[in-house]
Amino acid sequence: MSDAAQPTAAEVRAAAEAVKAALDRHLAAVERRTGDDDTAVYEAFNALATAAEAYDELLYDRYDEVTPFEIPGADGTLPPYAGPDEPHALSLLIRRDYAVAEPRRLLAQARRVAGVDGPADATGPGARAGVSPLAALGVLFGEYEPDEIASRHKEFGLEEGDSTLWVTAAEELPEPGEWLDAPFEHVDPERIVCRFDVSAVFDEEDDEDEGDDGDERDEGGDEDEGGEDDGATATVAGDDGAGHGVEDHDGVGGEGADRAGAVGA
Repeated sequence: MSDAAQPTAAEVRAAAEAVKAALDRHLAAVERRTGDDDTAVYEAFNALATAAEAYDELLYDRYDEVTPFEIPGADGTLPPYAGPDEPHALSLLIRRDYAVAEPRRLLAQARRVAGVDGPADATGPGARAGVSPLAALGVLFGEYEPDEIASRHKEFGLEEGDSTLWVTAAEELPEPGEWLDAPFEHVDPERIVCRFDVSAVFDEEDDEDEGDDGDERDEGGDEDEGGEDDGATATVAGDDGAGHGVEDHDGVGGEGADRAGAVGA
């Protein structure tokens, strides 16, 4: 960046002093906390995170240096929870990605569900389900619940991609039809109670960690070679207001988001 846009040394020093002050206020709030849901601790935590982020940015802009601090809310963690302590309603937001790996299997399953016998044609009831992948998807997802499709995806010629499930809290249930026009907009990250992510990228990270261990694992004996297991993480809003990611690679429960370990807030 240009010299004119760089912060001054005095501005960096002031930001550092702000971090020190925020640390003192946070410690004082923790020492005086009255319970797990003390709002003063949450406020001090947020103020400290804001001050540390501002200092980190100024330090980098002025001196091309960074701090070792990680700001909550980055790298898949949750921001401090700011929803109701006793929610009267919950919303589940689910995304599951699939690749159409075997189109012929997809069409055959759709024809079976639609009750189409014999050669496919364009006139019989539901016949397009046997010749159009779009129609086939409509038939299958109209017949089966998403969880059943997730557990039987290979039967339908599908291959799993990434998936995520978010649980958000609310004071009350929305009015019927209130959000149907835009169901996935206006999600407040600070109302997320927990989220469960499944992705092959977590397995890749594990493979890198195992590679760094060298031959230690070989010397320790044979490893259990189980079946296919997608990497999963569970992220829960913690008592200190920060989101904590907890990795689980043991396949707890069934496939999909259920394989993320359950962690209490």
